[in-house]
Amino acid sequence: MGKRGYHHGNLRQALVEAALELIEEKGPTGFTLSEAAKQAGVTPAAVYRHFDGREDLIAEAARQGYEIFSDLMEYAYESGQPSALAAFEATGRAYLAFARKYPGHYIAMFESGISVNRSADLAAVANRSWGVLERAAADLSQHIPADRRPPASMFSAHIWALSHGVVELFARNSPGNRSPFPPEDLLETGIGVYLRGLGLIPGDK
Repeated sequence: MGKRGYHHGNLRQALVEAALELIEEKGPTGFTLSEAAKQAGVTPAAVYRHFDGREDLIAEAARQGYEIFSDLMEYAYESGQPSALAAFEATGRAYLAFARKYPGHYIAMFESGISVNRSADLAAVANRSWGVLERAAADLSQHIPADRRPPASMFSAHIWALSHGVVELFARNSPGNRSPFPPEDLLETGIGVYLRGLGLIPGDK
């Protein structure tokens, strides 16, 4: 792992990028601020000009991750239109794609123990990403009478949990967990079974 430098006063971002590399390598609790400082090419004292401690640094990595994640989710949602089902399924695939492409951010967001309510900015961007999936869920259920319609927040949360489970077990090379099917296929078929059970899409004939 090579040392990162910083230029033109961009120390804060250099520290975030150093933390992301360390998170991927050692996990969110496996590195110190001193290691992040060394990775960024500065003294440990310099870190405290920008972050109160390691958790503050990880929270910023998570916030930036949610920004990327929200953009990907929104793009996936829009690319699936005008079909409500295609838009909904695209957001699930975007979850898998994000976890693969941005593992450091993913870990900071979902495995670090950092609460999304740690700061107003972090909570806002996290809610933005959840809102995309909930909006897709609401679109998908419009054909069901209101008195029989499951809450969009409920089944979007179920799909989020299903996506997260597929990522954790089969999309991140977890030791001992192998599937004979690609993670994308597992997620798509799982979503299909779930949505048919709720009556949100027609059953197979």
